[in-house]
Amino acid sequence: MTTRHGYALLSAIVAAIVALSAAIYVSVAADGTGAGTRTLAGAGTPHNSAAPASAGAWVGAWSASPAGGEPGTDTDGMAGRSVRNVVHAAVGGTSARVTLSNLYGRSPLTISHASIAVAAGTGTAAARTDGMRRLTFGGSPAVVVPAGRQVLSDAVALRVPGGGDVLVTTYSPVPSGPVTYHPHARQISYVATGDRTEDLTATAYTGRSEYWRYLTALDVLSDASDGTVVVLGDSLTDGITSTENANRRWTDVLSQRLRTAVAAGRDVPRYSVVNQGISGNQVLADSTGLVYSGTRAGASVPGNESGLGRFSRDVLGRTNVRAAVIDLGVNDILRNPRLADPDRVLAGLRTLVGQAHARGLRVVGATLMPFHGHHGYTPARDAVRQRINADIRAGLVYDAVVDFDRALRDPYDPRRLRADYDSGDHLHPSDKGYARMAEEFDLDDLKGTVPARL
Repeated sequence: MTTRHGYALLSAIVAAIVALSAAIYVSVAADGTGAGTRTLAGAGTPHNSAAPASAGAWVGAWSASPAGGEPGTDTDGMAGRSVRNVVHAAVGGTSARVTLSNLYGRSPLTISHASIAVAAGTGTAAARTDGMRRLTFGGSPAVVVPAGRQVLSDAVALRVPGGGDVLVTTYSPVPSGPVTYHPHARQISYVATGDRTEDLTATAYTGRSEYWRYLTALDVLSDASDGTVVVLGDSLTDGITSTENANRRWTDVLSQRLRTAVAAGRDVPRYSVVNQGISGNQVLADSTGLVYSGTRAGASVPGNESGLGRFSRDVLGRTNVRAAVIDLGVNDILRNPRLADPDRVLAGLRTLVGQAHARGLRVVGATLMPFHGHHGYTPARDAVRQRINADIRAGLVYDAVVDFDRALRDPYDPRRLRADYDSGDHLHPSDKGYARMAEEFDLDDLKGTVPARL
């Protein structure tokens, strides 16, 4: 086949996919609207007949915030490759659906084939033989996601085990970039050449990645959970110093505590916990830590949107959210070239709480942990941290407070983390420190709502 004829055939294939997607395309929610995600078929029951009516509630089982455009993907994206994301389900369910994002793309993202499967074990790209399902979007196996948008798949009948790993695989036949991704996943995912979307074995998945690509949420229809707790945070919530593939972020431990308490018959909320941490995230400012520079001079894709900018999408837009937890502010102190204004940071946090209250959501907030010994430490910056913490402890910001500062600081030098809770960089906790954060959390603080502002 000549190159000219090859390009013509490829163009015809792409045109057919785009036409098919356009025909079934009814509604795609914008990533920045705060209206949540809708199926391509609209707000009613997903088309997929394999997802029967069932008792239970749709809740978030896993999520990750889109953090930026992946370096080196502006031209081709992941064209011609299968991306197999590995995620850990906080709760189980009988049906599942996923959200795919092209928030940081500059061109439409074509997904011609996608699947979801229960992993055969931990740390593998292999799927259980009885746990593979093809994903559809408005009844079609193909979908085109416009730049800056996201899509929600149809639901499929799949028994997702609580505390188990799930594989979500996408195949893109044509170039589209940059790839919307979440770095610092602390979870190895996989890549294969060609369309290996429904492979049960891991043989073709020779590429390894510490990123999650395109995938931003996994929802399940659960009879074990009534709603979702969404945690908004930075690298301390992202868990960047936790053990890889071990699910030892503090949110993972909190999720396990809730499951254990419910199983023991305790009177605590039956909630799942999802993690919306982005490393480097700030309350007030978009971060430059994850800015992507393209191959063209001056071309760039912004990333790491501020907490104020992403709250509507990443917290209020999550499925069946019942409560929010906020652990933000330390990067506003550390990344500000001048001394941060504590009143501005506090005002930003109160704005987030006000948005949650407008939806009737209760908000638990965390004190900011110490960082003496970190290269960004100064006594003046620590004074800003202490001022912010004073207002948080006094009940002037949140509905309830989890005092991470008190729980993890060194009792002999409160400006720094206790040695066994320190990962070694004097800012991020060790696995033991993350576990201590989760243990400090009072599960009863998640109870109740606030009157929604009319």
